[in-house]
Amino acid sequence: MMTPSEPVALQKPASRVFDILVAGAGPAGLAFASAVTQAMGRGVSIALVDPRPKQRDGRLRTVALAPGSRRLLERIGAWEALAPQAQPILSMSIADGRVRDAVRLEQLRFDAQGDEPLAHMAFNDDLCDALSGAAARLGVETITGAASGLAAGRDMAEVTLEGGERLKARLVVAADGARSALRELADIATVGWDTAMTAIVATIAHERDHAGRAEQHFLPAGPFAILPLRGRFSSIVWNEAPADAQALLALAEEDLLRELEYRFTLKLGALSLASRVAAFPCSFRFARRFIAPRLALLADAAHVVHPLAGQGLNLGLRDVAALAEFVVERLRLGLDPGDAATLAAYQRARRFDVVSSSFGMDALNRIFANDFEPLRAARDFGLRVVDRLAPAKRMLMAEAAGDGRGAPRLLRGEPL
Repeated sequence: MMTPSEPVALQKPASRVFDILVAGAGPAGLAFASAVTQAMGRGVSIALVDPRPKQRDGRLRTVALAPGSRRLLERIGAWEALAPQAQPILSMSIADGRVRDAVRLEQLRFDAQGDEPLAHMAFNDDLCDALSGAAARLGVETITGAASGLAAGRDMAEVTLEGGERLKARLVVAADGARSALRELADIATVGWDTAMTAIVATIAHERDHAGRAEQHFLPAGPFAILPLRGRFSSIVWNEAPADAQALLALAEEDLLRELEYRFTLKLGALSLASRVAAFPCSFRFARRFIAPRLALLADAAHVVHPLAGQGLNLGLRDVAALAEFVVERLRLGLDPGDAATLAAYQRARRFDVVSSSFGMDALNRIFANDFEPLRAARDFGLRVVDRLAPAKRMLMAEAAGDGRGAPRLLRGEPL
C-alpha cells in the first residue's frame, strides 16, 4: 500500500497522432492543409499548429497573386471569398530614372492578354481570411501552440509544443516563416545575405483612377513599385538604404508625402496616406536543404527573396502545389507521405526553381539599383529590346504566371 510520503510517478500524456502536421497558419500552411484535405477527404488526418491568432496589420501588407496562384486558390475554394477584394493588374510599366526626373520614360510594358489579368493585388489580411474560411469548411483541425522540440523516428516524427503537448505525424510540414523554429530544430542551415536595403510599405489614396496599372520605377536607391488596389488606392513598396529609410520614417507626414510625390509623381493627382507606414529589412536567403527526415520546408521557411516583382508568395504557393501533389499521390496508393523518396522528389522539383528565381531577382535588383551611367545605358537598351521582342515578353509573362507546361496540377487549375 502506498504511503503519503512515497513519490507518485506521473505518466506523460499520450501523443496525438496525425498523418500530416503543418506548423504555421499563414497563406502557405493554410493552402497546403486545404489542398490535401480537399483531395483526400476523410482519408487523411491533418492538423495546423499555430502559436497565436493572427494580428491584423491595418490594411498595410499586400500580395500579388500570379495566375497560377489564383488557380490554386480557385481549386481549394478560397478565391470566391477573395475575388471581390482583389484588384486585377491589367498592365505593368517598367521605367528607369532618377528621383527628381519630371518624366521617366517607359522602357518596358506588359499588357494583359484577353480576359487573363497579369496578376491580382489583394491585402494579406483578406487572403488569410479567405484561406482560413476554406480550411474551416474542409474541417482542418487547428491547434494553438508553438514547436519547441522535434524528433524524427523511422515511421513518425514527434513535435513537442511549448506547453508540453506532444504531437506525432508521418509528415511534418514547416510553414512557420522566415525564422522557422522547425528548420532550426532540424539543424538546417541557410545561405544568403542582407541586401543593405529596407522596403518602406504603405497604402496610398489618390485622386484619379489607376486603371489597373502597376508600375516599377528603378531609381538609384532601388526599386519603387506602385501596385493598384481596389478603388482609388495603391500599395507602394519603396526601397531605400536602411539609414535613409529611418530618416524618411522620422519625417512629419507632409514632408514624407512630398518625398513620396517625387517618386510616385502626380499623374494620379494628389496623394494621401491610407494606412500607417512601415519598413522591413530586405534579405535574400534560402535553406541548404528543403527536407530533413519526416520534415519538408515550405515558402518562407525554405526561402526569402527580395520583394522585387512580388514573387515571394507565388514561389511559396508553387511549393504548396508541388508538395501537395506528391503527398496526395502517395496517400492514394496507401503509401507513406513522409518517407525519404517522397521528400527527395519534392526537393528535386522545387530546389532549382527556387534557387534560380532567387538569384535572378537578386541579380536584377543589383543591376537596377545602380547609378553607374554606362550600366544605366546598357540596361535601358536591354529593356527596350525586350519590349520589341514579342516572344521574349511572352516567355517572361509565362514564367511569372507560374502555370506553364510542367507546373504542378493545382497551378494549372486541375484537381489533384
